[in-house]
Amino acid sequence: MILVTGATGHIGNVLVRRLVELGEKVRVFVPPHESVAPFDGLNIEIAVGDIRNQITVIKALKNVDYVFHLAGVISISPGKEDIMYEINVGGTKNIVNACIKNNVKRLIYTSSIHAFPDLPKDEIIDENAKIDPNKAVGEYGKTKALATLEVMDGIKKGLDAVIVCPTGVIGPYDYKKSEIGELILEYSKKRIGAYVQGAYDFVDVRDVVEGHILAWKKGRRGELYILSGEKITVKELFHTLERYTGIKSPKLHIPLPIARFLSYLAIVYYKVTHKKAIFTPYALDVLVSNSNISSRKAQKELGYKPRSIKQSIKDAVNWILGKNGNGKAVHGL
Repeated sequence: MILVTGATGHIGNVLVRRLVELGEKVRVFVPPHESVAPFDGLNIEIAVGDIRNQITVIKALKNVDYVFHLAGVISISPGKEDIMYEINVGGTKNIVNACIKNNVKRLIYTSSIHAFPDLPKDEIIDENAKIDPNKAVGEYGKTKALATLEVMDGIKKGLDAVIVCPTGVIGPYDYKKSEIGELILEYSKKRIGAYVQGAYDFVDVRDVVEGHILAWKKGRRGELYILSGEKITVKELFHTLERYTGIKSPKLHIPLPIARFLSYLAIVYYKVTHKKAIFTPYALDVLVSNSNISSRKAQKELGYKPRSIKQSIKDAVNWILGKNGNGKAVHGL
């Protein structure tokens, strides 16, 4: 039996489907009142509970051989620090302790590239960079770094665990609308009127899932594996969206100092409208940070092979606009 936490998330729901395809028995651990629509038609067990409750977590792990721990809170806006620490760090600690108590054969923990320190732009970010919460960018990065250290402590206590660190996840089956999913939707409605200089590494959700499976099967105990994809600039991203939606990309470039000022105003806008944030100071920090990220270790040791970012963008556009019924036909490559 395999337990998947965070199963309703972008990576999680794709992972669950993949595990079922492989013939595995799967149990998902979801919080109360969480929609299980992503699992429609799947023959799986559903365990309901709060990952912050140690007793509930131990119960969910009963008769479980392997755990994929993906549950976490991602936020690029201020105001969710407490819940991020409670779930990202405290929840991971509960999972680690429950895995040890229940003699789980292997834990596969989904950390993040943001758990790593932001190195100078002339350096490559790989697994040699030491995980240090004090050097991670933003509160989300700090919580993922702290959670990663919790897993490492569990390993020292005898737990068999492997840690995977995806970059920016993009692709189909984005039921909850990630930040990049929301960006694509806003772009399709012609609500993106300008761009900033910057870049980021995006990876296809399906490749991240395959990376999880490979880490489960082939990963070395105690090792971290970065699951990156391909670096793309903001301008190139919009040009690619133009190609696949037929909607013109923005021509207006906003200098970074002005963009940073506007990003603070945007926080107020998101709070008032209750819309998902895509343009915040933290988002800008990410876009101007070092996005030269290597997945060479995962490729060499696991056989990890990420696909073209343009194919991922095309499939994401096709799925998101198709789901919302307001998109044009997707153009071919």
